Amino acid sequence: MKSLYYDAVVIGAGAAGMAAALELDKGGLNTALIDREDHLGGILMQCIHTGFGITAFNEELTGPEYAERFIDRILTSNIDVYLNTTIRSFKPEQQNNAEPLKELTGISDKGLIRFYAKLIILAMGCRERNRGNLRIPGSRPAGVYTAGLAQRLVNIEGYIPGKEIVIIGSGDIGLIMARRMSWVGCKVHAVVEIRDTPSGLTRNVVQCLNDNNIPLLLSTQVTKILGNDRVEGVEIIHLGIKSVIKCDTVLLSVGLIPENELSREAGLQLNNTTGGPIVDEQFMTAMDGVFACGNVLHVHDLVDAVTKEAEEAAHFALSYLQKNWQKE
Repeated sequence: MKSLYYDAVVIGAGAAGMAAALELDKGGLNTALIDREDHLGGILMQCIHTGFGITAFNEELTGPEYAERFIDRILTSNIDVYLNTTIRSFKPEQQNNAEPLKELTGISDKGLIRFYAKLIILAMGCRERNRGNLRIPGSRPAGVYTAGLAQRLVNIEGYIPGKEIVIIGSGDIGLIMARRMSWVGCKVHAVVEIRDTPSGLTRNVVQCLNDNNIPLLLSTQVTKILGNDRVEGVEIIHLGIKSVIKCDTVLLSVGLIPENELSREAGLQLNNTTGGPIVDEQFMTAMDGVFACGNVLHVHDLVDAVTKEAEEAAHFALSYLQKNWQKE
């Protein structure tokens, strides 16, 4: 097992992780940036639609274009990047030369790596709620995807998951995928929302649904997914009236959850409202020297806000290190 020592380790190389790592590097810290995927940029790399960078760069960029602004800087920085590396354990304090270091154990394609660091920034992002969270009755037929997974299949893998689509939930990813599936030749029968107002941004309702003549059914509940081997339709109730929409594919866009399995494993207390770690005004968790920012802390509407928050968290982390560690 290889043991590596850093001033700071950032977990997650999406928008938050890249921004935080760059600020730490700018502050002179020996920094490692770790991600389980095989690329930098996180979810941004599959978001080929525009709408990113409006406040951060005063431009309207696609997700990959926005990520590229940070990736280029990382590749020319002193940051050590570890891709295809999953952190599996997190020990808050290990003694090394009488100085308490955090210990992380990662599994990579090159074997086990043990990272020791003076401070940690958690930037693991968020994940989608799935059918298990909704408890929609029915069997388990093929053709049920989260909207984000469908986005990856279409935009990165080049695979169209179905032809006749119903989207459950009006979150932004679902609205964007309604347009995307329509553009690749699929029939999007409806976006079904249980609430009486859309969950996503108004601009996405207009640009993705209205401009493409895709129905938005508000105050409508999906009560059953039909089909055994493959999805055959969904049963819905609207204003007490039950009906069936025939389809072969269901995409779920029912919200995001901060990705905090590692936080739980480390014993961090989570906020019941946001789902992220409880932090102080400087983004530090109850564990000394462990910070959190971006969607792992609370789900943001805009990636520009994620970047800004991550940079602020990194500045507080730098101040923490200057106050609590002796200069070497």
